[in-house]
Amino acid sequence: MPARTPALSFNPTFDAQTGRPVAVTDGLVRVTAPNAGPYTFKGTNSFIVGHDRVAVIDPGPDDGAHLAALLDAIAGREVEAIILSHTHLDHSALVPRLKAATGAPVWSGGKHRLSRQRRLFEINAVGRESDWHLVPDRVLKDGEHLRIDGVMLEVIATPGHCANHLCFGLAGTPWLLTGDHIMGWNSTLVSVPDGSMADYLTSLEKVIGLGYAHYVPAHGGSIEDGPDYARALLAHRQERNRQVVAAVEAGARKIRQLLAPIYPQLPLALQAAALMTLKAHVEYLANRGLIGVTNGPFGTTMFPLRA
Repeated sequence: MPARTPALSFNPTFDAQTGRPVAVTDGLVRVTAPNAGPYTFKGTNSFIVGHDRVAVIDPGPDDGAHLAALLDAIAGREVEAIILSHTHLDHSALVPRLKAATGAPVWSGGKHRLSRQRRLFEINAVGRESDWHLVPDRVLKDGEHLRIDGVMLEVIATPGHCANHLCFGLAGTPWLLTGDHIMGWNSTLVSVPDGSMADYLTSLEKVIGLGYAHYVPAHGGSIEDGPDYARALLAHRQERNRQVVAAVEAGARKIRQLLAPIYPQLPLALQAAALMTLKAHVEYLANRGLIGVTNGPFGTTMFPLRA
């Protein structure tokens, strides 16, 4: 018999202890930034990796109190690198000030870039939340290993949420830093053309097979059984694909018309995010010939391909 797909259950509880260093495991400390919101949950988790020398992963928003909290947690230790999971501003905006304070180089998956070329008349809904000007001192590659004072980080390319997204495994341990790729409090926003649903699903499958048991996201608390949770996320996205096809076959022609059948009780504050991710699902399905679409100055129009 095939293995049972676990049910998807989000965890809305998280004691962020904003601004305070919280030990996650040996050589890994979390400091949560004070930027709570509908897209960031309780705030962005910055991580300090290492012991006598350290690296900072995802410095977070440009916030003076968070900079002070990070510097207090670093406590005068040498910072070997400032490392980014990706270049959305809630993760990277503090980089210039932290770099000036520590002298550390910046390592990331490269400059911010779109997952595909923007179409004529198309709006990049997260363009203003992206760090277009940040240029890393070192571009990290999939499969690289970074030694930070006895802690070995495995670089894992996980495009989908955006094109340059990376996860970081603490090699030889069960712990995986998942950035915004996998979070326990909610499903991940995928907004085209910044992100790609096809890449996201491929990256989910990749992470499931890596062998890390415990996932540590950039928003919210740790996920105890990471692979099972990721399998549930994958099944959730596959079900969304089926729901979109069914809604189109039932008469939905505009993406907004997908909200009522798929998210019948969604709060108004979350509808914009839902529309972005539905657009990514529609593009994924159209590229696979499961629905038809036309794109023009008034948005996307969908139509069924089956009689």
